[in-house]
Amino acid sequence: MGNVESHALTRTYLSSFSPEEQTVLDSVFDIISGSRSTEGTKSGKAAQKNITLAKLKSYVHGGVPSTMTIRLYNGMRSIEAIKKSEGFSDAISKKQFVLFLSYAMRGTAEEKGFIIQRMISQDADGPVKGTQIKQFTEDLIMSVIYLLRHEHMLFGWSLEKTADCNFGVARLTTALMSHLKAKGGQYLSTDYLLNVEYGLQALKDWVYRVTHIPYFLHAFVALGLHITSAQSHSELFSTKHMLPQCEGIKYTGQYTFFDIPSVMYLNTYLPSEHQSQWQLLYSSQFHGESFTRFCSLILHKGPSLLVIKDSDGYTFGGFASQSWSARPQFQGDSKCFLFTLSPHFGIYTCTGYNDHYMYLNHGQQTMPNGLGMGGQLYYFGLWIDSDYGGGHSKAKPRCTTYNSPQLSAQEYFRIDTLELWRVGNPPKGQSFQKNTVLDAEPEAQALLQMIGKTRMSEGLQDPGKNYKPE
Repeated sequence: MGNVESHALTRTYLSSFSPEEQTVLDSVFDIISGSRSTEGTKSGKAAQKNITLAKLKSYVHGGVPSTMTIRLYNGMRSIEAIKKSEGFSDAISKKQFVLFLSYAMRGTAEEKGFIIQRMISQDADGPVKGTQIKQFTEDLIMSVIYLLRHEHMLFGWSLEKTADCNFGVARLTTALMSHLKAKGGQYLSTDYLLNVEYGLQALKDWVYRVTHIPYFLHAFVALGLHITSAQSHSELFSTKHMLPQCEGIKYTGQYTFFDIPSVMYLNTYLPSEHQSQWQLLYSSQFHGESFTRFCSLILHKGPSLLVIKDSDGYTFGGFASQSWSARPQFQGDSKCFLFTLSPHFGIYTCTGYNDHYMYLNHGQQTMPNGLGMGGQLYYFGLWIDSDYGGGHSKAKPRCTTYNSPQLSAQEYFRIDTLELWRVGNPPKGQSFQKNTVLDAEPEAQALLQMIGKTRMSEGLQDPGKNYKPE
């Protein structure tokens, strides 16, 4: 009777999943527990299937930190314990397994906050310290990146052709934790938030407001338990939106100073229609330090991300919501924003004070020549000089257009590296005529650089002369 009731309860919780999803979950549970639905005991009763820590460790990929596998196990066994008076069970039932997945992947903020609290600490009623949340968040992000790499789901990004992932994880963790509210609803500085204790309500509020946390939790559970499927059309198991498709570095000599956590962070702030694909259009490390060359590669190419690393190591930039066009007037719209990536993450959106979103001018005598975003003429929130090499970020106390602080280490900065990435698909109906065969073949450009050859025509093209007007 007991087995029949338990089976009925499990089916009730499974009903929140589609038949296709139920089939996947049944299979995964059977594999982890080391049993099959047709098995039975010698007495003829249905075999009791469960998951132990040892079984889970042997199933989850060995590259995942052991601490995260233990967290996963603790999260599962803390749900609906069979005998509450005896505390948590050592074996995880089918009901607990299904409930955990329901909470982690389809649950409310309250349910996901509960899961996270149990994965951090087994003290059901006690608070968790800021240091514990920090370690959990870092482990969670790193595990997701590792699993994406192992499952060949980095979508063209490469850990070898991007900046150090560890530094990006640390900065992203700090940015996410800055949204935690202490008792009394107060936000604390980085120096204090690690020493504060947070209750379950604070974690629930955090999960509700910071979408990255449930996003990473979903991906870790789906990838860690191998319930993602290229053949499955179920959004429940999908991790396809974790990273945009990267175009422009995989088969070339190019690399980027972006790190993968920064890409994940920035991509979530882009309009949804621009999140599926990024293409590297210009890199000063590869295309040279020429403003004319820069303009020739970025004009009329659609929305883009400009990112700069200054000589002091600060990394910052802006999202241009429309194609760049060379003309002595402001352009763009309120979807534009400025951002910082190092030494910390920050997104700065439009204030509505003015419409000075984007500016690009070249070859004029009466107006400033260069690229700018926000602020006023000669006083931009972000500015790159047309003679290349320098720029400024003026914000005393804040940029009027984006309410951004000074982005660079110093008001007038020197450019170490500059990149521009098109985001989303190329503009519809846009015809691009390449200047040369080498322009169309980045692999050939890479080979020329490898053997020490240069292109005499580099940077001499007239900006935009081969593009149709918008």
